[in-house]
Amino acid sequence: MVGQLAVRHPATLPRPNGLPYCRPMSPNIATNETVDLPALLDFVRTRHHAILLTFRADGTPQASPVTCGVDDDGRIVVSTYPQRAKTKNARRDPRASVVVLSDEFSDAWVQIDGTAEVLDLPDSVEPLVGYYRAIAGEHPDWDEYRAAMVRQGKSIVRITPNRWGPVATGGFPPEPV
Repeated sequence: MVGQLAVRHPATLPRPNGLPYCRPMSPNIATNETVDLPALLDFVRTRHHAILLTFRADGTPQASPVTCGVDDDGRIVVSTYPQRAKTKNARRDPRASVVVLSDEFSDAWVQIDGTAEVLDLPDSVEPLVGYYRAIAGEHPDWDEYRAAMVRQGKSIVRITPNRWGPVATGGFPPEPV
């Protein structure tokens, strides 16, 4: 822009010490909302990023980042392969926890504890169709999708919620603010 001066917001100008001015931020206050099962499932249906925790043979937790959905029976569902650690662990010990995260890291999340079951081919095919629908809606060619699941040897883990924490957000406790 020849002959014109760029105007900068005062907060973006450097201070005498060289650091930019920063506007005071309102502190984020942590929240915890106790929910019943229908509200929990409504919360999870719109969020698909999660950490699935299963238990190794020695009893220590094993965490896997996963994409999850909710099936028609209210179970948390995760597509996987029979060879994966999460699958082997869930077969041996059905205890599982899922930490469901929002797309924004600082947004709401919830931990769900439950009982896992693993389905392999051919029993996993139709539940995998439900998994896809829960996350992405309708597929343009369901026969092609089913064939791909068989070709890939896919399994599905279904977690029935037994208990869950409140839907929470991180932040400061309200007392010191």
